[in-house]
Amino acid sequence: MIPGRVKFRHLQCFLQTARLGGVAKAAQSLGVSQPAVSKSLAELEEILGVELMERSRAGVSLTPVGEMFLRYAGASVAALRQGLDGVARSKMAEETLLTVGVLPSVAGRLVPTAVDRFRRANPGVTLKIVSGPNLHLLDQLRLGALDLVLGRLGAPASMAGLSFQHLYSETVSFVVRPGHPLHAAPDLDRIVDYPVLFPDNEAAIRGIVERYLIANGIGHIPDRIETVSNDFGRAYTRRSDAVWIISSGVVAIDVAEGMLEVLPFDVADTTGPVGVTTRADTEIAPATRLLIDAMRHASTSAQP
Repeated sequence: MIPGRVKFRHLQCFLQTARLGGVAKAAQSLGVSQPAVSKSLAELEEILGVELMERSRAGVSLTPVGEMFLRYAGASVAALRQGLDGVARSKMAEETLLTVGVLPSVAGRLVPTAVDRFRRANPGVTLKIVSGPNLHLLDQLRLGALDLVLGRLGAPASMAGLSFQHLYSETVSFVVRPGHPLHAAPDLDRIVDYPVLFPDNEAAIRGIVERYLIANGIGHIPDRIETVSNDFGRAYTRRSDAVWIISSGVVAIDVAEGMLEVLPFDVADTTGPVGVTTRADTEIAPATRLLIDAMRHASTSAQP
């Protein structure tokens, strides 16, 4: 039998190192030092008496035993999180708490409608809404800190151990202030003549935007600001000649109210699925299913 010396930190370090492919990246995501992660991994292998990972200059890769252990470790961490949540709920007079991660592209349009519908039917459930970059939210979901994530489908590498349910699809928009010179004479090639607000490496649409621009002959943008801050993007675009490349859902209300304008480029190739992501190794709780149903209902009127 395995001694009861395996700690939660051992499993966290193992899961994040396996997920991100390196000790340094795992340490950064967990907010601890690299030596601390290396020590935890070494302790875990010593406790189990097997080699879970192979180290190289390129990073780490799982051994066959490590691949097997990964499945059970992920399920164990998620189950522990659920157990801790259950204790917290019992302290809150049986109040149910759902923690939901949402990408900014859906936070302003779909989520308010879905939450309103859900709360009317489930007054005893407390919702905690968390927003942030796609990769961060998916990592938090995988660790059990979130019950679900609503947003664009993540890249294949980020979806390991997760399950996606499609709700609708949306495109990327190129938006500018009212009266911008490009609106009167739209020309995609000319966006390089202006500052461009560009999705950073953590944004779900980064790869989509890069492929779209390359396909249209734009390989380099000399004056580029990378950001995932919608508040900054909105304010800077309205006061400058910047072109903001952003998911259409983020700026739908701004465009409807005339605060921003969409450049009439053909962006059909930027279409991507939006939906609900959950853990594949954990059964979806009844309250979570009801929230997903509310999101599905709201999505029918929120499609761009």
